Amino acid sequence: MEERRKTKRTELNSKLLIKRLDGTEKNEIAIEVVDVSKSGVGFACKEVLQIGAVYESYLTIWTQEVLHAFLQIVRIEMKGDAYVYGAVFIGMPEMDASRIEVYQTVNGK
Repeated sequence: MEERRKTKRTELNSKLLIKRLDGTEKNEIAIEVVDVSKSGVGFACKEVLQIGAVYESYLTIWTQEVLHAFLQIVRIEMKGDAYVYGAVFIGMPEMDASRIEVYQTVNGK
């Protein structure tokens, strides 16, 4: 598979709760994070999400802190009975993005 992310990816065992911003979906969706980078996140879930849609998210990172971020879906792929998505962070504060980068540096990932 061709690498599209501009920054380094790191595996993260975490869950991410997301909800759509435009008001068409009000349910929170629990997803399984596959990997995370300073610029985005890869995740899997059984729900169908739309490319281009923006979702509000709460990402629990390795320090157990919760980062509030907005995600825009940019890629969808079907794997088994789940969808695997690629999303970019929109408007993530630099301090939060730096936490991801520092973790990657410290852990050599």
